[in-house]
Amino acid sequence: MTAVFSRRAVLVVRLAVLALLGLCVATVLLFVWRARAYEQLGEPITQPIPFSHKHHVGDDGIDCRYCHTTVETAAHAGLPSTAVCLGCHSQLFRDQPLLALLHRSEASHQPIAWQRVHVLPEFVYFNHGVHVAKGVACVECHGRVDQMPLAWRARPLQMQWCLDCHRDPAARLRPTSQAFSMDAPLPPPDQAGLLAREAHLESRRRMTDCSTCHR
Repeated sequence: MTAVFSRRAVLVVRLAVLALLGLCVATVLLFVWRARAYEQLGEPITQPIPFSHKHHVGDDGIDCRYCHTTVETAAHAGLPSTAVCLGCHSQLFRDQPLLALLHRSEASHQPIAWQRVHVLPEFVYFNHGVHVAKGVACVECHGRVDQMPLAWRARPLQMQWCLDCHRDPAARLRPTSQAFSMDAPLPPPDQAGLLAREAHLESRRRMTDCSTCHR
C-alpha cells in the first residue's frame, strides 16, 4: 500500500513537533528562572566596585539623595555617576586599588556598569517620586540598606506584596520629612490615617486599579 505521506514529510512534521515542544520547555524554564530572580531575597548582588551602603549610609551618614539624585522627581531613582563618586573619592582613598575602576571610568568616559538590585518586570510602572511624595520611606521597599555591606533585595516586590500596601497604605506611611530616614518609627494609627488622607490615598479602588501599575 502506498504511504499517504512521504518519509520527508513525516520527518518534517516530527522535527516541527520537537521544535514546538522544545520551545514550550524553554518558555517554561524562562518563566521559572525569572520568577526565581524576583524571589532571591537577602543575597548580596556583586557590583563592579563593592560599594558598601553600610559604610556610606550607616557609618558616614550620606543621604540617599546624594547618589540617587532623581528619587524625588522621577520614576527612576537614578544610579550614581562617576562624577558623583569622585565628589568624594577624587580626594579620599583615591589611590586605593579598589577604586581603580572608578578612575578608569573617568579617564575613558565609560559609565560604571552597576548591577540593579531591585528589578521589576517591564510591564510594571513604578514611580519613585510619587511614592516619596506620599510618605513611603525608602526602608519600606529597600530594607535597612544602612546595614548592608553589599546591597540585596529585602522585599519580594511581587504583585501581592505591592497590593498589600496599596490596600492599606496608612500602615506604611511616614511624614515626608522622614522618608529618607533608616530608623524612623512608623507613626501611631491615628496619625497614619491622617497622613493617608492628606496624601489622598483613601480610595482603595483607585489604589488597586490595574491601570495604576500597568500602563
